[in-house]
Amino acid sequence: MSSKKQSWKEVTIAGVITTPRSSLEYKTGVWRSQTPVIDYAKCTKCLICWIYCPEPTIVRITGNPEKAVEIDQNYCKGCGICAQVCPVKAIEMRQG
Repeated sequence: MSSKKQSWKEVTIAGVITTPRSSLEYKTGVWRSQTPVIDYAKCTKCLICWIYCPEPTIVRITGNPEKAVEIDQNYCKGCGICAQVCPVKAIEMRQG
């Protein structure tokens, strides 16, 4: 985040964010009540969680045989869709 203040012409109207992950200054994951946690021992790397995530906060990891995805907790809203669609129940929603 720059220390230079934006002019009124540069500020997004009414805080509207038109594309996912386009506003890195507004971390939207801080208000969630549940946090998804991946059990990588159960994960089959099917990427269904990545496909269904409505906010692209599940990020694909390449070059790591242990992990196919990670969850960007800065932007995850805690909706739980990833945990619901996981066929092997490798994602658990925890309080906090």
